[in-house]
Amino acid sequence: ISLLSPPPHHDIYSIEDLAQLIFDLKNVNPRAKISVKLVAESGVGTIAAGVAKAKADLIVISGAEGGTGASPASSIRYAGISPELGLSETQQTLVLNGLRGQVMLQVDGQLKTGRDIILMAMLGAEEFGFATSALIVLGCVMMRKCHQNTCPVGVATQNEELRKRFRGRSEYLVNFFTFLAQEVREYLAEIGVERLDDIIGRTDLIVRKLDDGIRKHQLISFDKLLARVDNEAAIRHVTDQQHGIDHVKDVEMLHAAAEAVENQKEISLEYTIANTDRACGAMLSGVIAAKYGEKGLPEHTLNVKFKGSAGQSFGAFLVPGVNFKLEGEANDYLGKGLSGGRIAVLPPVRSNFEAEKNTIAGNTLLYGATSGEVYINGRAGERFAVRNSGATAVVEGVGDHCCEYMTGGRVVVLGQTGRNFAAGMSGGVAYVWNRDGNFDYFCNMEMVELSLIEEASYRKELHELIRQHYLYTGSKLARTMLDDWPRYADQFIQVVPIEYKKVLQEEQMQKLQQKIAEMQRDY
Repeated sequence: ISLLSPPPHHDIYSIEDLAQLIFDLKNVNPRAKISVKLVAESGVGTIAAGVAKAKADLIVISGAEGGTGASPASSIRYAGISPELGLSETQQTLVLNGLRGQVMLQVDGQLKTGRDIILMAMLGAEEFGFATSALIVLGCVMMRKCHQNTCPVGVATQNEELRKRFRGRSEYLVNFFTFLAQEVREYLAEIGVERLDDIIGRTDLIVRKLDDGIRKHQLISFDKLLARVDNEAAIRHVTDQQHGIDHVKDVEMLHAAAEAVENQKEISLEYTIANTDRACGAMLSGVIAAKYGEKGLPEHTLNVKFKGSAGQSFGAFLVPGVNFKLEGEANDYLGKGLSGGRIAVLPPVRSNFEAEKNTIAGNTLLYGATSGEVYINGRAGERFAVRNSGATAVVEGVGDHCCEYMTGGRVVVLGQTGRNFAAGMSGGVAYVWNRDGNFDYFCNMEMVELSLIEEASYRKELHELIRQHYLYTGSKLARTMLDDWPRYADQFIQVVPIEYKKVLQEEQMQKLQQKIAEMQRDY
């Protein structure tokens, strides 16, 4: 199955979106330091200032020299500028705006020696990333086949035979970084300082080399690169970001659900919710995951019912055993990173509108979900199930770009879709009710193929998903379909990625061959 590198981030279109993502991640793990990576380019300082205001803990300035082995050649050759230029602009902009003290700065891009570290520190960096050099130490020969599973030295491959060729040892890395640190220590002693912190942002310590006889070198001005902002603001990290997660909804829920979390006792809770309650469920899931790992709680352990208009990232990272039922509506990012929990969204009981004709949830739902279930008794916005890699979802209509870059899971759409359905979809299966017979017009056919649902196993799967949808939401449309199933089943279209279908067929063939071999042995 094709690998897309670097992956697109369709949950981030503004600094506000980034701030929401950082808030979500900080909720699920308050101890984690949230890092944002920026490509070194002209104007990166302005972006870095926005990232700092979005409350990132660490900003990474990545130079043009690096790049993953799976990156397109055009990205490796033309994306970005030298890390020195990007780092200098970022440092000056952050200091000028009084933001430098609350973030850490990291830099990467073909750093190899202690001198590289010293220069980057003087330009403002506090942390330093090593990738290419570390891989070379472990035996990488830079074949740039990381995405093809054919690495000849076994560094980046899942092929067992090729992995046997790997000759790297942890001692090699220990030696490399030990000597690197020793070189840094020697430079610091030569400068006359005790700690690396003492030279952070000290561009005044960078001295131009004496005339080397090359006239062109003397024509280059480093004034802007080495400029220092003199406004008495911090020039390195001195204080932590304030993320404002001490009074979120989950703090109250964790107290009420203590018996469920500690002793796995079944508990039901009810709350009213407003659109100011963001990332509801993220902190709760983080605590459960820290205690029980990915297995979470037993099914139906914690059942929480909400009434109102949920804020962004409702049910983000929800773990197994936690079930959310929302009677009202939800904003963007519902079910982001869903990890085994279940979310049901339905209109208020006294509402008199037709659910399947009205939007009840926002954009970019199920972004990066790995498992779990979502049932929505109404329409959702754009980019539904983008980057879904294992969750099951049933919805009664979607906007543009549904199932974009999806790699796994099941999605059922009981209504109209927007344009560009299944763009970049490389895994999973989608079922779409083709009521008007024009779904092929809205589907991006580049990587998928459409077919009627003829296999009994797929019909059974679809029927069960719609039954579950009715069970958890009481959907009138689902009830209508179940009551006249043979007729409605013929109106559904199955969407399957071409490469994914080949993999499934190969697996079925292998199972069949294995079964035949077992039968032959028995005889």
